[in-house]
Amino acid sequence: MAKPDATFIFIGTYPSEAAARGDYDIVKDLHTAGAIGTYDASVVTKDDTGMVHVNKDETSTRHGAWGGAAVGGLIGLLFPPAIIGGAAVGAAAGGVGGHLWRGMSRADAKEFGEIIDAGQAALVIVGASTVEQAVQKAGLKAEKQVAKQLDVSTKDIDSAVREAATEVR
Repeated sequence: MAKPDATFIFIGTYPSEAAARGDYDIVKDLHTAGAIGTYDASVVTKDDTGMVHVNKDETSTRHGAWGGAAVGGLIGLLFPPAIIGGAAVGAAAGGVGGHLWRGMSRADAKEFGEIIDAGQAALVIVGASTVEQAVQKAGLKAEKQVAKQLDVSTKDIDSAVREAATEVR
């Protein structure tokens, strides 16, 4: 059984970016209603050439200290830098990625990385363990999904983000 402060990861795939954004809005509404605590979520697309693009235009909706670093850290682990469009992975994301990597097996990383096909969109959520139940109850409309709890403390992720933010200043 995962620790109460374990980190939850969800990746769901959709036929279009609009469909992924619909579920993204549901997750934001869950947070507004108090159903979930700290989380980071983003819509990710993989174009027909295999390039991965992380939506970073809604950083004001991300909650807690993570500010995009949690999803950035996960994306940085799953995809080679050569196929990530833009600068999705910064210093904070790198530190978070290290913590996430220690909490997942190679099989987990492979499963997460292979779920998004070219031409698809995905909703990527990294959050506190409370996110898992809320996502299950929400009935998100992902065509395929992978969800796992990692034995990584959300407090460790907070610390990594804060440390990286101090180094950047």
